[in-house]
Amino acid sequence: MVNMNTRGISNNISYSHLPFHTQSFLSSTSIVEPTSYNDAIKDPLWVTAMQEEIQALELNNTWCVVPLPPGKVPIGCKWVYKVKFRSNGEFERYKALLVAKGYNQQEGVDFVETFSPVAKLVTVRTVLALASLQH
Repeated sequence: MVNMNTRGISNNISYSHLPFHTQSFLSSTSIVEPTSYNDAIKDPLWVTAMQEEIQALELNNTWCVVPLPPGKVPIGCKWVYKVKFRSNGEFERYKALLVAKGYNQQEGVDFVETFSPVAKLVTVRTVLALASLQH
């Protein structure tokens, strides 16, 4: 049997090399992220975060309601809850994300190809720098 007092992770990892504010953050964070919708609706702060997410999705016209094709099953969704902190460790906000359960889909049956428009800031800066040189 392993003695956890001599082999525990706290005996092998040290936070002493981290800045003081990071050490303080790691030792004092007491905000708990809910693991289910039923847990989240008990806290008005998480309810507000969910309302903000729904409003943002509606404002961006993220979806439109259409009839379900015959023989198809709708994809479910779930809430993911995260507490956001600033780089100095200060609390920033509660963030609730409504995500589709895309792992239930089958390629060739539910979709043919995927597209996600993502641009890295470095790429945008490079394109702008090149454009400024061409002027």
